[in-house]
Amino acid sequence: MKIVITEYLRIDLDSEMWECRNCSRPLVGARQNYKRGLLVYDRDPREIHAPKLDPERYEYTFAPDPKWCRILEYYCPTCGSMIETEYTVPGHPPQHDIDLDIDGLKRRAAEFVEEGRQPDRGDLPVPDPRSHLGHQHHQGCGHKP
Repeated sequence: MKIVITEYLRIDLDSEMWECRNCSRPLVGARQNYKRGLLVYDRDPREIHAPKLDPERYEYTFAPDPKWCRILEYYCPTCGSMIETEYTVPGHPPQHDIDLDIDGLKRRAAEFVEEGRQPDRGDLPVPDPRSHLGHQHHQGCGHKP
């Protein structure tokens, strides 16, 4: 069973692999950061955010300084779909922005099948993370259950 995670990513629960939703290419194990299975383009931020002032005349041009800011674009190695973009500091490892309970998703998928429900297009909607059994909020987190 496959579960949609983002517009361009899904998880195949049977193989426990991240997949590109455009071309169905397996990317990397679902218990890992999906970005490890993607191509990355390290962009100079001035390519995206052009200087507003002449850099020959002014030290600060309202463009991000590439010594302090990088734009990382992540692409599917097969179809070239852009999967993710992140702003970061140079040299910082890729952000681990999605961390899922794969075993919990497998249990929910089994319940889905037991209920006799068929997912559309082979995709199971991701359950609300707040509904996970055992989910606890810690004091000061700013969210009320």
